[in-house]
Amino acid sequence: MSTVTHTSGPARSDTAPPDRPPADRRAKDAGNGFGGRIFNGFSHLFLAVWAIMVVYPLLWVVMSALKTDSEVIREPLSLLPDSLQWDNFARAWTAGIDSFFLNTLLVLVFSVTLTMLLGSMAAYALARYEFRGNRLIYWMFLSGLTLPIYLAAVPLFKGVYNTGVSLPLLGPNKHLMLILVYVAWSLSFTIFFMHSFFRTLPDSIAEAAQVDGASHTRTFFSVMLPMAKPGLISIGIFNVLGQWNQWYLPTLLMQSVSGEPKNQVIAQGLIELSVNQGYKSDWSGLFAGVTMAMLPVLIVYIVFQRQVQSGLTAGVGK
Repeated sequence: MSTVTHTSGPARSDTAPPDRPPADRRAKDAGNGFGGRIFNGFSHLFLAVWAIMVVYPLLWVVMSALKTDSEVIREPLSLLPDSLQWDNFARAWTAGIDSFFLNTLLVLVFSVTLTMLLGSMAAYALARYEFRGNRLIYWMFLSGLTLPIYLAAVPLFKGVYNTGVSLPLLGPNKHLMLILVYVAWSLSFTIFFMHSFFRTLPDSIAEAAQVDGASHTRTFFSVMLPMAKPGLISIGIFNVLGQWNQWYLPTLLMQSVSGEPKNQVIAQGLIELSVNQGYKSDWSGLFAGVTMAMLPVLIVYIVFQRQVQSGLTAGVGK
């Protein structure tokens, strides 16, 4: 018995033929490669220009803090000083920057801690539990993002002043009132950010913790909050930067009494130094004060840069 083999065409390989002829594919790849190189070139050029626009002013401020007053006036745009004047920092520190730093740190330690605690608790409850009025409360918090703080200046000041009449610790020029205002000002964005982050966490872990006997409070602090650490670090950095650089609220609520800026924070303190100079023109000392005010937040961001990026991408990627 013989076997007949029919060969009606060329032998076929095991692999499937390409969707389009190789010549067309090579032409398309070449076109994409050329366009991709042009796009990458423009993007790199844009990033380089943006980096120069950001880095050059920072270097200029730091280098100006190491110059003499005559160098600052004679060559304002030059970066390298003739000699490093480290005594500018000591002069700026003794001129009042030390008290401004202490006041700012005192306010930020309590305001950022309360903001993170209250914001994460409210965001967790709104994100993980269904109850009547949930969405209404959530949108009421978010409405705070749409209100410019300048529109609330008059009622805020009157409220703080009237509160200080009955409660002196919560009146104007008091750190405690500024802390509470900072917390209220930062809660909207904190809840908005952490609400989205908590919704990405798996329900199975919280359910397993409650099956093991953990209460809702224990589940939040021992299980869910550690899982939200990247988001907490990210929003914490944003709150530190926003409250450290805040000028309007301290100027509104922490006005100097009898010309003595004893309770002022760093942002308004630098303005106070520049105004009180008069005709002395201590520009090198002023640049030294700006440098000392700028470096702490810059160092904090550089140290926690990876955590901030991972926290921003974790909520999107899950």
